[in-house]
Amino acid sequence: MTDDDHTPDTLVTALDSLLERERNALLDGALDEIGPLMEEKAALVARLAEAPPEEADAMQPLHLKLRRNQQLFDHALDGIRNVAKRLGALREIRDSMEVYDAQGRRASIGGEEKSRMERRA
Repeated sequence: MTDDDHTPDTLVTALDSLLERERNALLDGALDEIGPLMEEKAALVARLAEAPPEEADAMQPLHLKLRRNQQLFDHALDGIRNVAKRLGALREIRDSMEVYDAQGRRASIGGEEKSRMERRA
């Protein structure tokens, strides 16, 4: 990077562009792109901390975008957790299922028997 790449205005512009790419990746569900973007974002934020812009107002749009992206991250994580819970519940049902009989007693119904293949030499 040249010295021009380290000016506060250039760093703000680069971070702004990166936050838009991060937002698009989150909206598209391209979670594999998030890791490299996070590393790049951390490097830009560190450089920006060393050379902050003269006017604090220049940081306000970045702050808003950072908050917006954090909300998207939170929602994505909630979605992943919900899917994991649902898959766990489906796995549980496949193994066995709890039901109630006509008298209101709980009973367990076994799931599908897994076929086992026996090998003989």
